Amino acid sequence: MTRAVPGPLPAREAYALWAAAYDVENPVTRLDRQAVSELTPPVAHRRLLDAGCGTGRRLAALSPGEPALAVGLDLARDMLLAGLAGTPLFARHVQGDVRYLPLADATMDVIWCRLVLGHTSDLRGAYSEFRRVAASGARLIVTDFHPDALRAGHRRTFRDPRGALREIETHPHTPDAHAAAAQAAGFSSADVREYRVGPLVKTLYEAAGRRAHYDQDVGLPLVFGLGCLAY
Repeated sequence: MTRAVPGPLPAREAYALWAAAYDVENPVTRLDRQAVSELTPPVAHRRLLDAGCGTGRRLAALSPGEPALAVGLDLARDMLLAGLAGTPLFARHVQGDVRYLPLADATMDVIWCRLVLGHTSDLRGAYSEFRRVAASGARLIVTDFHPDALRAGHRRTFRDPRGALREIETHPHTPDAHAAAAQAAGFSSADVREYRVGPLVKTLYEAAGRRAHYDQDVGLPLVFGLGCLAY
């Protein structure tokens, strides 16, 4: 979340480099987890898509018998390979783009897209694809990096295998822009929530030696989430 040099890599290239160390939690991923826990309905006996699943760690954390089917999709093959050993038997992983989902129409009951859409300028294309694969009454849960965090100087960064700090190409989208794209695609009005720097992420700042930054960031929204229904 600090300024990176050299600057920004396209998402596919960045996540290929990040794959080996991706599963280390940070304030953004912890707030994402909080958002999704609040917005996701029970997934038992439902078909779940994690669009932009990374290493698939979120599907691996589910218990057998929860979803009837879980599909993890990611743009970066290296991310999928990094998590292959932990893939549960009820889950399938496929490589693909959220704007062109390699899935049949009306086949998913719950769709996650977590911290992904800030890497594309094409919000409407992604939401149209989510609606295409969503069954009637399906629940869509999206999280994204908050534009207020970008305005405050935060960047989406990671350490590459040589330890260099790298920045990922990011397109800031407001919660209103997400909600409008969702409605245009055929989803209900979105339940939009903001997730701010506070006690939930304090220990992660401290572990990274960034306590002074925590004091500066308290109250700053890092992540927002929205949930809506396909109708």
